[in-house]
Amino acid sequence: MKTLLIALLTLLYVHTYAQSTISGKIIDQQGLPIIGANVYLKGTYDGTATNDQGVFSFETDATGIHTLIASSISFETYSKSDKINHFQNITIKLRDDVNTLDAVTVNAGTFNAGDNAKVTALKPLDIVTTAGALGDFVGALQTLPGTSNVAEDGRLFVRGGDAEETQIFVDGMRVFTPYSPSANNIPSRGRLSPFLFKGITFSTGGYSAEYGQALSSVLLLNSVNEPQEEKTDISIMTVGLGLGNTQIWDKSSLSVNANYINLAPYQELYPDNNEWHKPVASFGGEAVYRYKFNNDGLLKVYGAYSAVDFDLTQEDINEVNGVRFGLNNNNLYLNTSYQDFMEKDWSISTGISFASDQTKLKLDTADITDTENSAHFKLALKKYFSSSYKLNFGAEYFITDFKEDYSANTIENEYKFNNNLLGGFAEADIFFSKNLATKVGLRGEYSQLLQEFNLSPRLSLAYKAGQNAQFSLAYGEFFQNPRNEYLKFNTDFTAEKTTHYIANYQFVKNKQIFRAEAYYKDYNNLVKYNTAFTLSTSTYDNTGNGFAKGLDIFWRDNKTLKNTEYWMSYSYLDTKRNYRNYPTKATPDFASKHNASLVVKRWVEDWKSQIGFSYNYASGRSYTDPSTGRFLTEQAKSFNSLNFNYAYLISPQKILYLSVSNVLGTKNINGYQYADQPNTDGIFDRRTITPAADRFFFIGFFWTISKNKNYNQLDNL
Repeated sequence: MKTLLIALLTLLYVHTYAQSTISGKIIDQQGLPIIGANVYLKGTYDGTATNDQGVFSFETDATGIHTLIASSISFETYSKSDKINHFQNITIKLRDDVNTLDAVTVNAGTFNAGDNAKVTALKPLDIVTTAGALGDFVGALQTLPGTSNVAEDGRLFVRGGDAEETQIFVDGMRVFTPYSPSANNIPSRGRLSPFLFKGITFSTGGYSAEYGQALSSVLLLNSVNEPQEEKTDISIMTVGLGLGNTQIWDKSSLSVNANYINLAPYQELYPDNNEWHKPVASFGGEAVYRYKFNNDGLLKVYGAYSAVDFDLTQEDINEVNGVRFGLNNNNLYLNTSYQDFMEKDWSISTGISFASDQTKLKLDTADITDTENSAHFKLALKKYFSSSYKLNFGAEYFITDFKEDYSANTIENEYKFNNNLLGGFAEADIFFSKNLATKVGLRGEYSQLLQEFNLSPRLSLAYKAGQNAQFSLAYGEFFQNPRNEYLKFNTDFTAEKTTHYIANYQFVKNKQIFRAEAYYKDYNNLVKYNTAFTLSTSTYDNTGNGFAKGLDIFWRDNKTLKNTEYWMSYSYLDTKRNYRNYPTKATPDFASKHNASLVVKRWVEDWKSQIGFSYNYASGRSYTDPSTGRFLTEQAKSFNSLNFNYAYLISPQKILYLSVSNVLGTKNINGYQYADQPNTDGIFDRRTITPAADRFFFIGFFWTISKNKNYNQLDNL
């Protein structure tokens, strides 16, 4: 018995003697102790947590080389391999995890809409539930600061730039013709259905080096990766019909929708001030096929087709019988993209987009056919070195083949050009801490048509000044080839250029956002010509220039009023240009000095209804009165529009929807048209250009059929 006891004591002594103590202290980058951090040896059950002083200590039987792990929320995980006896009385300094929600965001000039956005100014739902937007994503974006209200055009005008200066991308690939064509004084609509997109990034300036060929802004749309529900959507509207269906399989899914719009019945009931020979009729369809590979790779194939046809006569002060204008347009857009994560923290994204657009115009005795075929190829790679440093680089190639056939009386001409461009970019995201980050990028482009190479530096810097506030600065140079209406007559150009300077302040707290952003844009190399219109006989050069400066303010509140969300935006714009055929530097006729919007939405539970309204204001735009002999010095009256929408949930899957634009019937003015010659008193007569209709009414019935009987299109209205 005595012998056995001695043996056990000896064994216990040896075991105790063999144990090692691992000890130390864990602190943050300011030297303060981190309480409750987990510390353990990888591959064992040996470990502990730090106390109130950040100190830890535990015993282990392990010997030799092992890996010590230390982790805590909001900090990067620490890992070190060494001999066990080297882990005594050590001090571990954990770095801030810059990917946490409270970290700074590099976002000068950018509004995000999407579930994954750290700071969301608009939700995807807002795109289609904003009164007055009429289901068009452009209409919803025009309630954000930085945009100008050009009611008769319908496209995006950003910070003193015209609509051609904004480019739109779907899943990283360019959309070459994003708007449906229209007649003068009738607004265009975006071709893309907002229902197929999960997130939107709208950059009003200083955007990433990954994107180019846009002097003012970019709009990035990301399609849904994985639909949640198989369903069929049926729409019966006062202007047409719609049908959509989503099918989900093991690794793939397919969403399709189609719509037919015909305004003839509507215009019979509520005629506008145009003489319609063939009211607008359009057919469109979209489809998205998704396939998920085993290794997290995702293939998406997006296709869209639309056809528009109409014929009308519009009033013209210089033509007694007006001007007859007919249009037939067919547009096909295909977009294939692939994303995947690879070993060693690399990821790849690549894609091809193709667009074929043909527009046949009949303008009195002239027949014009424009055909544009375009393609975009892109490959981008990302390397995740750490949460503090990421690198993004890639290359892309754009092809545009444009041809115009013109025929009038005995005149027949053909104009065409090929505009091919090679681009490359590299951009690094560097987080110095959770409070300080920068994005540094460089983009190079070679234009085969212009035979020139341009280099565009981009820089953004963000500093978090408090728990809820941050400041940002951005700088960048941006190039864009001249537009088609110039290139079809002349190609002896250089690229147009802007330089952006942006300063941003943002406050975000508990469903409330406040943003204030000042900017300055310097325009150079703008195209000028010496005739009233662009002609093949015009003289062209790149001597135009200009500037745009202003202040944008945005406030969104989803907290203060129960079941109510609202946002307000205001933009001040001061801009002048000497471009096109301007005789001197002047404020373009599309720019308003003051733009403001208020959007309110409220859910009324007892009524099972969502009620919303929006108010849009824009100060008067400039125009030229030839009787004065001055250029763009007169100012039209301001624009005002109060819009209303109402959605009633008849049953969980049936919705009745009503919207009215310009409820008060405000007599807005889009501008003036003057006679070519003065009257006998030496005065140029004029006519007032007003919207085709003061109001637009829309009533729709929407029915969702799915296994989940609570699923409906309320989120889509």
